[in-house]
Amino acid sequence: MNREIVLDTETTGLAPEGGDRLVEIGCVELINHIPTGRHYHVYINPRRSMPEEAFRVHGLSDEFLADKPVFEAVADEFLDFIGDAQLVIHNASFDIGFLNYELKQSGRRPLGNPVVDTVMLARDKHPGARVSLDALCKHYGIDNSRRTLHGALLDSEILAEVYLELIGGKQVSLALTAEIEVSAAAAMATRVPARPRPTPLPPRVSEAELAAHMTMVESLGADSIWSRYAEPAEAVVAAE
Repeated sequence: MNREIVLDTETTGLAPEGGDRLVEIGCVELINHIPTGRHYHVYINPRRSMPEEAFRVHGLSDEFLADKPVFEAVADEFLDFIGDAQLVIHNASFDIGFLNYELKQSGRRPLGNPVVDTVMLARDKHPGARVSLDALCKHYGIDNSRRTLHGALLDSEILAEVYLELIGGKQVSLALTAEIEVSAAAAMATRVPARPRPTPLPPRVSEAELAAHMTMVESLGADSIWSRYAEPAEAVVAAE
């Protein structure tokens, strides 16, 4: 099983060493390159004021974040969700830098997960082209009309679609489907026929019950549908 986590963050600025902090984490789970529907999402109180430039990017105000948990309070549930999965991140050094800084500040070890940077993937696949998330959505025909502001969970969901296109798009799903079909065919080919029971099961319907049923069928008349399928009670009991 190939488990990956598509991840995005929002922050108060560009440099954790300069006092900027995380304010949002969004994660989407993929298994064998297919979204499972599981996700992780949290807003974080940065314990500092929100610069106007950052607010214009994501729209997260001081008032909105005031009652949200601090990073230390959510660090363990975040780490539990990502586990040892490969992380898929757009411009990974930025998000990993903030996450590792916050982890260090809370007395935890830095992330050791393998990381795929979709910016690097896009540059390799489309040399010279713009590789922003919006530009890649336009290139692949992915609907990002909901992205009026940056949001970690929404951007993770969009990035998951972009990532699947970068690594092969629909061909990935087709290959997985073919693999499943081959596995199913192999399983059918190796099935062992069921052996007959050494002792037949006892009748599940008594003679009295069968007789009562036949009486009911006869009362419906010779032209009823039931009468076409009814068997004499003695024949049914013998068959059992």
